[in-house]
Amino acid sequence: MTTIATSTPSIQSSSTSSSSSSSGNDVSAQISRISQQITKLTQQLKEVANGSGTAENKKKQQEAIQAQIEQLQAQLAQLQRKQAQESEHKQAQQQGKVEGVNSPSDEHSIDIYV
Repeated sequence: MTTIATSTPSIQSSSTSSSSSSSGNDVSAQISRISQQITKLTQQLKEVANGSGTAENKKKQQEAIQAQIEQLQAQLAQLQRKQAQESEHKQAQQQGKVEGVNSPSDEHSIDIYV
């Protein structure tokens, strides 16, 4: 009988609105790490199906691995949504920095005296 031991990292979501480039890289690294874990678990799922053991044991192992894969997929989707929101926020900030008629700066201000 083959024993499969895996661990899944928990995702902690914070409600802070700081969007630094390091947090973007951190999210990308987490997405990459979770994708690799899903790939490894998928491979283990195939190995269990082709391995030796009773059908009942194989089924239990496959169900446990499938549950882990589903949990990782949910975490992956959450991280992808977070990454998309950060990207949108970053684009909005960059668009706000464009100087023009509707975006006054120190150099483009008008003093009105009455």
